Amino acid sequence: MSSKRVRRSRARGQSLVLACLSFLLLALMTTLSFNLSHALREKMSLQQHSDTMAYSMAVLEARSLNYYAVTNRSIAASYAAMTTMHGYMAAASVTGDMMSAGSTNFVMIAILELAQCYPKLTHCVHAAEALKISSEYSQKANDYNKKVKNLESDFNKIIKNLDKMANSLHASQAAVHRSTANAVRDGQSADLKKLTEYNAPGASTVATGVGSINTDEFNCVVDGMNCQKAQSTSTQARARSMTEVANATRPSWATDRGIPVLMNGIPSYLNNKFQKSLLKDIPSRGTHIGFDHKGTAKVVKQMGDVHGNGQYGGNTGDAVAADEHGTLFQQWRDGAWISSYDAKISSRASGSEHTPNGAHSGQHSEFKGVNTKDLASCATEGNCFMKFRGIDSKAEDWGQPRAYSYTTRQFFNGSYAKAPWELNSSGTLKFGHGAQGTGSLRLAPGEGAALSKALVYYHRLGPNGWKESPSLFNPYWRAKLHPFSAEEASRVLSAANNSDGSQIASSAQDLPL
Repeated sequence: MSSKRVRRSRARGQSLVLACLSFLLLALMTTLSFNLSHALREKMSLQQHSDTMAYSMAVLEARSLNYYAVTNRSIAASYAAMTTMHGYMAAASVTGDMMSAGSTNFVMIAILELAQCYPKLTHCVHAAEALKISSEYSQKANDYNKKVKNLESDFNKIIKNLDKMANSLHASQAAVHRSTANAVRDGQSADLKKLTEYNAPGASTVATGVGSINTDEFNCVVDGMNCQKAQSTSTQARARSMTEVANATRPSWATDRGIPVLMNGIPSYLNNKFQKSLLKDIPSRGTHIGFDHKGTAKVVKQMGDVHGNGQYGGNTGDAVAADEHGTLFQQWRDGAWISSYDAKISSRASGSEHTPNGAHSGQHSEFKGVNTKDLASCATEGNCFMKFRGIDSKAEDWGQPRAYSYTTRQFFNGSYAKAPWELNSSGTLKFGHGAQGTGSLRLAPGEGAALSKALVYYHRLGPNGWKESPSLFNPYWRAKLHPFSAEEASRVLSAANNSDGSQIASSAQDLPL
């Protein structure tokens, strides 16, 4: 009887111990679930912040590239404006040479009349009259040359200011590039610091190694900037790119002044008073017609290329040049003659030209040439611009830049008042079991990390927009979050000094990240 009573007493004692252990385990599981929920919430918040940071940096880069595109167009427009001004100056200069051609024609007509003096003396009278007309043409040529010469100072000022505008535009490009590069390097400039303060207070800034990758990615977009992944083209190759765009941007009048012409073969844009004087008032009779009047203006390597193809390989844009030429046929009395006329003008740092000589008094050296210096050294002068580098590799997204974010934050509060589920200031439970020693159980999370990637890509909206190659002359740059390759994630984690994460990523070659 007593033995049965003892067994029942022992059973009741074991149940009490098991109940206490169950309650302890339940408490630990509850605490662990609270800590796990807290860790997941913090991790999601940190990942969202990292995604937002990567996307925001990509948006900054896309806006910068679109700014380069707009300002590159403006730089090209300044060169196109220079060609127009040279076209106007050539058209003005040709008036004096056309009058000189008339003077030459009538000298020759006078000689032809003199040859017919015997036996008809009236031809001698005609010869004298022709020489008088020649003198009138010569005087008019001097008058028009003086008028053009009076415009020369204003013309040089315009070219100087257009050249200065191109330099100022590139200086603004360089300033934007520096600002954006700093922002993607430190993750704080350009108000990115406010993003961290609002989304994830206490989170770290972009890791230094990751920021260096971002800077190199952004620099690699621009041909001529230092880039670890690809070489730059030559300054001559970059100059050809802008030269071709500038020539393609020219208005039709600067491109081709062969049309329209009047019935007399003289271009309609020349002053009516001038035309009347040339063809009617001075000679007073006869037939006077212009032939094959042509004119053009473009950015060229040298004056002799002005009528050539603007896209030839060696056109480095050393000069802005214009030409106006044609032929004047005149029949008067019993004589007729034909003479050519020509006006040329070019602006370049050295070796400029301007004919006829009487229409100018100095050099046109205000235009310094396209992209005459290395991109890194021409923030204030040198007529530089931003040209897309491009990398012939799908793995490098064809040279389109990527923006990475790696950020960390401490998930452990360390304060029982703020986070009672952490149990104590260390978030750890310690156990002792006699001779077997002590142990500890970490219930609260420690530091969390988040990794993100965004891609800056070029896409022109509309049908077949994807077929247009990226460039820095059209503002169609956009940003989006983009998946990692395992190799890429490993490289970025390694740059962030997260060796464990880098090893895990490198072992997941077949998994999308």
